[in-house]
Amino acid sequence: MKRDLKPSRLAARDVLRVGAVGLRARRARVVLSALGIAIGIATMVAVVGLSESSRADLMARLDRLGTNLLTAEAGKDAMGQEIKLPKNAVAMVERIGPVRHATATGDVDARVRRSDVVPEERTAGVTTQAAGTDLLVALGGEVAKGVWLDPARERLPVTVLGAVAADRLGVTRTGETIMMNDTRVVVVGILAPLELVPTLDRVALVGFPAAERWFGFDGHPSTVFERSTDASVEDVRAVLARTISPGDEGGVKVSRPSDALAAKAATDEGLTTLMLGLGAVALLVGGVGVANTMVISVLERRQEIGLRRSLGATRNAIRLQFLTESLLLSALGGVTGGLLGAAATYAFARVQGWTAVVPPWSLGGGLAATLLIGVIAGLYPAIRASRLHPTVALNAS
Repeated sequence: MKRDLKPSRLAARDVLRVGAVGLRARRARVVLSALGIAIGIATMVAVVGLSESSRADLMARLDRLGTNLLTAEAGKDAMGQEIKLPKNAVAMVERIGPVRHATATGDVDARVRRSDVVPEERTAGVTTQAAGTDLLVALGGEVAKGVWLDPARERLPVTVLGAVAADRLGVTRTGETIMMNDTRVVVVGILAPLELVPTLDRVALVGFPAAERWFGFDGHPSTVFERSTDASVEDVRAVLARTISPGDEGGVKVSRPSDALAAKAATDEGLTTLMLGLGAVALLVGGVGVANTMVISVLERRQEIGLRRSLGATRNAIRLQFLTESLLLSALGGVTGGLLGAAATYAFARVQGWTAVVPPWSLGGGLAATLLIGVIAGLYPAIRASRLHPTVALNAS
């Protein structure tokens, strides 16, 4: 009785073994081809990881600083003239139910110089503002050196410098003096950088009573700072302007300092997208390198292919062999790239003092992308190898 013979199929273990033979035989070429894939994946994983780490650090800072701070600044009226906030603006704001704390600063017309031998027009980019004694409490600020203003010091010709102001004036310790107009003022403190209100880093702060007595300040605040409960921020924001300036709320600009940090995060997202695009280009170049390697491998191994076909290997087995080889080559680059990207993320985050975050989806997505590249890059060479006639392949030199 005649039986139809059917070719046997290779087991999965045998397919992997046969596919790995070609990689072991051409190690230098395999390393260079896998390197292209690795660079692309490492770039993508590192970009995502660093972006997420930076964003996590930003969110942690926002949690520490608080997102419930609102500022109200004097704007301009319908005629384009700058308006003045009322002197009792802080007291008016404190009457809003959910408000926990309110304070203010005011612009003072006083030129700041390092000493009286410096011309008045050379102010080093430092301005003067009057500040309430509770300003640091409202802003969550800290004094890096010296002390802050208290009910006694706010009446004296003393100042607390912002971090940038101190650097520009060359003041490194308290007890030194600077000039405000023609008045010699003692530096009693230097602030640590204020992340929520960085404009105050470039300011010399004096008390409201001292500003009125020594520098002709009119007592009108220019900026009101307010903190409320987290749940009521938007409600307070809606009524803050008309509470400060009833009937002319259009002349009061209300903002939320934390929005600037959130905008920074959005800017970082745009940069992340750009870097991911560059990583995708590198991955594409790596895929082309894999395809090139596989095509050359088919040309160099025609005799091997012919011999296998003569011994009974089917076209499907040949296709599977070269497709597996391409997948293994891509997977090698993908795994290496993922590890390099994660290592780069952890190293850079540690240097920056961030909490390193490498999303699992970035590693999984990177590996999936490499396997897809491997299938696409190996499909044509695999089909070409399977179509070689055994006789022609054996006679190839």
